[in-house]
Amino acid sequence: MRILITNDDGIYSPGIASLAKVAKKFGEVRVVAPDVEQSSMGHAVTHSRPLSYKKSPIEFKDIEAYRVNGTPADCVAMGMHLWSNVDIVLSGINMGPNLGNSMWHSGTLAAAKQAVLFGIKGIALSTPVGKTEPDFESLEPYVEKTLALLLQDKALALYNVNFPPNPTDIVWTRQSVRLYDGTIVPGTDPMGRKHYWFTVSPLEPADEGTDRWAVENDMVSITPLRLDLTHEATLREKLANR
Repeated sequence: MRILITNDDGIYSPGIASLAKVAKKFGEVRVVAPDVEQSSMGHAVTHSRPLSYKKSPIEFKDIEAYRVNGTPADCVAMGMHLWSNVDIVLSGINMGPNLGNSMWHSGTLAAAKQAVLFGIKGIALSTPVGKTEPDFESLEPYVEKTLALLLQDKALALYNVNFPPNPTDIVWTRQSVRLYDGTIVPGTDPMGRKHYWFTVSPLEPADEGTDRWAVENDMVSITPLRLDLTHEATLREKLANR
């Protein structure tokens, strides 16, 4: 099995090295990731300038690694162009959760979606981050269990996975769709210039069975997704009332 690994935190993130280490147990691995952080880039693709890649100086323990001057979706396109017959794309492990509505702007998930658009399985993997970086080594047993579960299915699929800091179980979940409080927080830089941070926090508690609920209760959340955003009920209603 040929496994292409990318992320949106950039080639220097400890999360991508941890994922590559575990993925080696399942097949041949290559890393193609952004040269700088591309968090919350969503499914942006670069079309107004050429892309380039360079071999990464980072030690991935016998894994070829390349950095690209583009987005996570660009990295999947480049990786599949440079390396034929890729079987699956893994994106992560992201430093920060990708739960609920954050799926809409996640660069981590976008890379997995790009894989599915190219006709292969895509899996996005994330974990919360606090004042210190996540303990990726302690997460690795559950990363391995999760990959073993998802890689055994050969069907084309898209999965979003979130690991709590101290997992106790793995559960199947649905996306938590809740309203968020979008707040602009003003500040001042050292030169006295105004700047602003856009922050969000959920207004409602997570429903049982959702991705947010699972992670809040120390369970690994696996959410199967689809690319078709069509609201089927509304479409049926409109077609019936023509």
